[in-house]
Order: sequence, then structure tokens, then C-alpha cells
Amino acid sequence: MSKSPKLTPEILTTRLGDYLVEKKLLSSEDLERALAYQAELRKTNQAAPLLGQILDEMGLVDRALLDEAITEQILALKNALTDANQRLEQRVRERTAELEQALRKLSELNQLKSEFVDNISHELRTPLTHLKGYLELLINADLGPINAAQTQALEVMQRSGDRLERLIEDMIQFSTLERGDIQLRVHDFSVLHLCLNQVSRSQAKAKAHQVELVMNPPAMLTDVRGDEEKISWVILQLLDNAIKFTPPGGKVTLGLEQESKFVRVSVADTGIGIPQDRVEEIFEPFHQLDGSSTRRYAGTGLGLALVRRILEAHGSIIHVTSKVGEGSRFEFLLPTPEIEQD
Repeated sequence: MSKSPKLTPEILTTRLGDYLVEKKLLSSEDLERALAYQAELRKTNQAAPLLGQILDEMGLVDRALLDEAITEQILALKNALTDANQRLEQRVRERTAELEQALRKLSELNQLKSEFVDNISHELRTPLTHLKGYLELLINADLGPINAAQTQALEVMQRSGDRLERLIEDMIQFSTLERGDIQLRVHDFSVLHLCLNQVSRSQAKAKAHQVELVMNPPAMLTDVRGDEEKISWVILQLLDNAIKFTPPGGKVTLGLEQESKFVRVSVADTGIGIPQDRVEEIFEPFHQLDGSSTRRYAGTGLGLALVRRILEAHGSIIHVTSKVGEGSRFEFLLPTPEIEQD
């Protein structure tokens, strides 16, 4: 069994021979002789002496000069390492400063975006109110008689105005949430009653899309605790999305389940589904999975982003399971009043 070479400072050096030649402490010929001798030794002993030991044994370099050369090389390596560390630390500081500056700019851009959305939304609200008011006067014949065709055209305009109003309200709500100004009016309410109302409200849209909208209410269900108006908006948004992305002949189901001190709310559909690797994208503000100009499904891409933020403000999480071509299921938990009592 071969022994390991003796531990000496020379182990830390990598080019001792070249260094000795450069310093004219050793000739090239003597270096070649020493290396040839070392190679011969390695044929029979893997733990052959290091080059410095061989040079000392062969009397080619004085031991004191050899130790000095090894020390100089080690110091050179140490200085090089120190310089490299200093350069690395400087680069880290520079990169950190760059990232901090980029983060500040991003924060400023987000603030500008939020303010822009907020300002534009409020500016759009005033003329829209005037348009809706005069449309209602025309439809009610308060400004003079109109025929059936005109009534139908005005009703189409009125529905478009209602949709535009909802989009504006979504943008205002989004900018409010982005600033962290969300305020919850928390109280106990019947989520069963709320869901029945939203299903009834959504039936006309489901019928227009030739989609079956059903709800199978449980026999017993406790009240929940939260902001009733905002939870109502969340459920309506989930129902609207499910109906929109479900082809004619499909089905949308609103479910409620009692789970200990929580109520699970779910909206399931038999629609187009979402690729698993793109589920997170649907919660990005102003983002559509189909971003082309010819996309089939319209929308601002704000709905689900707002849904997530509202539920997070309630301490809840929206969970999504989906399969392309088979449908999607959105669900979340709402606490019952028992939790507050605990």
C-alpha cells in the first residue's frame, strides 16, 4: 500500500518548476531531468515525492532558496485571491445597487400605472353616467315616442353601457387594491342566500350562451364571516368567467360544502380548460392567455386578479384545478362565525 506524499507548503503551488526557471534559480535542462526522474518514480510509486523534494535530493536547488520560492508563490496566490474577492465584492455591491435602482423604478412605474388607471376610470365614469341617463330617458319615451326597432337598438346600447360601467368599476377597484387601500366591512351573512341570488342573476347570461347553470344547495349550512358585497362580486365574477369559457351545451355548477368551521365555495364548468403550466397567468392583471388581436374571448384580464386580491384580504386562497378540453374548478374557503369566537 503506497503512502501519501509528505504534507509540505509545496502542495499549495502548481507551477514551481516554471517559477524557478523564470527566477533563474534553475535551468530548463535541470528541470527536465528532475521531471523525468519524478516520472520514473511514479511508475512504481503513485505517491512519488513532489518536485521540490526531488530538486532538493538531486542538489539542483538550495533548500533555503526553494522554501523562499514556495513562500513567494503562496503569497502571490494569496494576493491574487484577495484581489479576486475584492473585485467580486465590488461587483456584488454594484449589482445590488443596480437591482435596488431597478426595483425603485418598477415601484414608481407601478404607482404611475395605478394612478393612471384610477384617474382614467373616474374620468370615464362621468360621461358614461350622462349616456346611461339619456338612454334610459329615450327607452322610456320620456323624450318622445320611438318605434320597436329603435327601442331594440337603444336596449343594445344600454347593455353595452352596463358592461362598460362594470369594466370601469373593475379598474377602479383594481387601483384601490393595488394601493393597499382595501377596506372590508366584515359581518356574518348567509352565503347560501347570496349564492342563490347570484345564480338567479346569472341565468339570463347562461341562457344566452346556451349553458346550463345549476346549484345544488346543501340541506344545512352555517353563515360565514366576511365582506358580503365583495364576496358577492367574487362569486358573480367566477360564474361569469365559467359561463363565458363554456361552449354551448355545457354546464356550470355552483357548489357549497360545510367543512367544519369553514364553508367551501366552488364554481365548476365543462369549458375549454386551462393548461396546467399557465394556470398562474390567469391571475395576472391585464393579461389574457390568448393575447392575439383576434382572440375569441373579450375582457380586460382584471377579473381573476381582483378575485385573488379580495380573497387574500379575507385570509383565503383561490385554488384552481383544470384540464384542457374538460373544464375548470375554482374554489375557496370562507370562515364561519365560530372561528371568531375561538
